[in-house]
Amino acid sequence: MSNDQDSRQDTGHAVPAPDPSRTPEEELAVEQAFADKVYRRVTVLRDEADANRRSGYDHKRATVPGAQYERDVFVYQAARRISDLDSQHEGLVFGRLDFDDGGIRHIGRLGVRDEDYRTLLIDWRAPAAAPFYQATAYDSQGVARRRVIRSFGQKVEEISDDLLNEDAADRLPVIGDGALLAALGRKRTGRMRDIVATIQAEQDAAIRAPGRGSTIISGGPGTGKTVVALHRAAYLLYQDRSRYEGAGILIIGPSDFFMRYIGRVLPSLGEETASLYSLGDLYAGVQATRQDTPDAAAVKGSPVMIPVLKHLVRQTPPDTPDELRITVQGDVFTLDAPELAMVRARVFEKEGRPNHAKTEAGRALLIALWRKVKPVHPDLEPAKFSRDVGSRGEFLTFLDAWWPRLEPENVLRWAADPHRLRSAGEGRMKRHEIETVAESLHGDDWSVQDVPLLDELRHLLGFQDRDRGRKGRIKSWGGIQELSTAQDRYYDRGERSLRDAFYEDYAHVIVDEAQDLSPMQWRMVGRRGRSAGWTVVGDQAQSSWPRPRQAEDGRGRAMPRGKTHRFHLSKNYRNSKEVFEYAAAWAEPRLPEADLPEAVRETGIPVESESTMGDELTIHVAALAKRLLGEVEGTVGVVAATDRHSGIAETLPFDERLNLVGPLESKGLEWDAVVAVDLDGIERLHGAGVAYVVLTRATQRLVRLDLD
Repeated sequence: MSNDQDSRQDTGHAVPAPDPSRTPEEELAVEQAFADKVYRRVTVLRDEADANRRSGYDHKRATVPGAQYERDVFVYQAARRISDLDSQHEGLVFGRLDFDDGGIRHIGRLGVRDEDYRTLLIDWRAPAAAPFYQATAYDSQGVARRRVIRSFGQKVEEISDDLLNEDAADRLPVIGDGALLAALGRKRTGRMRDIVATIQAEQDAAIRAPGRGSTIISGGPGTGKTVVALHRAAYLLYQDRSRYEGAGILIIGPSDFFMRYIGRVLPSLGEETASLYSLGDLYAGVQATRQDTPDAAAVKGSPVMIPVLKHLVRQTPPDTPDELRITVQGDVFTLDAPELAMVRARVFEKEGRPNHAKTEAGRALLIALWRKVKPVHPDLEPAKFSRDVGSRGEFLTFLDAWWPRLEPENVLRWAADPHRLRSAGEGRMKRHEIETVAESLHGDDWSVQDVPLLDELRHLLGFQDRDRGRKGRIKSWGGIQELSTAQDRYYDRGERSLRDAFYEDYAHVIVDEAQDLSPMQWRMVGRRGRSAGWTVVGDQAQSSWPRPRQAEDGRGRAMPRGKTHRFHLSKNYRNSKEVFEYAAAWAEPRLPEADLPEAVRETGIPVESESTMGDELTIHVAALAKRLLGEVEGTVGVVAATDRHSGIAETLPFDERLNLVGPLESKGLEWDAVVAVDLDGIERLHGAGVAYVVLTRATQRLVRLDLD
């Protein structure tokens, strides 16, 4: 296996020369023989790696740093090789290129060399594999025929050819009717598949963009933006593993449902080191799945929350003492509530982060007391007064109670009190906004929209800077670095390790469904990639955030300056032509600037529209779901407003292929068949962009169920 395969090396030595007289069955046999040879070699490589791993463990008694380092490298590299070989076993060989000059290259999930170190299989990310994705009839790049090989396990089941040079028709047989359309027509399984065998040229260009700077990938529904972003992560890890595996790649998606859906793509490509988080998971210790009402979400996501939170952290914490009494040389001196409030204000003039200001708070209290003591005891020295009073138990106990260490979770709960929130938001928030936000903060759980507020508070309270400038995260002895990854280091920092892992400055940040991020969410994401390369994926027409210019400004502030690479995807590979034309016709008058890609596949099945009475809705939905489960081999999605879920769930048939989700949770997902429940209600609640999303989730069949 190799990451630096020579683009001049072909794999033709391992297969018979093309013969136009061979039948399709004989061509399958040729590819099967080649796949068998590759699998035999992989078995040898795995056995060698396993032997190396066992040998490394035999050095367990190594005590000096150099020997420990050698042992760790040996075991790590062997384990990594085994993991790569195991994860890529399914469909290892998936492509072949026949060149005009007679050369042959086979493309696969990883690179494999034979016992003489000659190339057997070229890794799909290597430069030598690029023509497999980039060559066209107009720019063949020397490719005469491109073949896609589909396997189940180790058995080659199907081949499909594209002839790019018509002059080669007399020497190269052409089999199949298009690999891409065949792949698109296969049933959905509830997990996103990788597309290494069917990446298209415009997708490949985005995947192979430079890792530095910013890469913006746009395109309408079904254009493969998400899967391109994931393949891009695998490509970056392949190109510069030391950088991207060491500092980490962060992939952010809209929901837990979405992250589970895409969760197996990177492992299927042999990459396990990227960090995948939903927007509700980016604050350590909180897993938020609940969505706020659109009104509350609009306020919480707005930049207006920045000054509101700044004022909130400066408020006096609940249940703190409102009077300080100290006896000095027989006289009692008191600081009452208004005086303590003035002291607190003076503290924040010098240090704005409460958790960094306790020493300053103690100093300010002593100064305020001294101003009262001095006129009464003019002979008392200030230094002696400070030493005496500042070391007393009652003073230190008061200071601990009056200036406690604050946690973001506790401070945000303060805003559930309308009086506190009104004080913090005076002149910035309207009355109904205060009431809406305060109401949303009651309860025991957090919403997805609360997470960036917690993250902002973490920064304002002074947590974030504790780890800034941390040196020596990787230990070294005599210039030899310890072998470790970002994930290893996350769990090597004591009891704060998991929390701090969420605030690493990653090497690359990938944001999917970026059009939905609020300005506050952009601030949260930006803290994790101050010096990172960025890949931002989205379609503005599908946005659930109501103020696009505000979000655009937030994105610009979050992303570091540098060169920007822009890519636009123009083909819809998800929806049938019938489904997307219906969705496009619905969207055009409501979203006049929508990017409407071209659907590449037809099924002949029109979109259905039905209506029902409100009291019969759940029964009608269940009947449609049951029918669709019988009509498609794959998955069925029922998309309905969240407040309808409890009633619908009670009547739905039990089937692992069936999913009930809310409109916001449906983003990025797809099913073979979809029931869109009360689309007009979804539009009223979440806007036209979210309703448009719902209409573009089906690959084969769409049923719209309206209320009479």
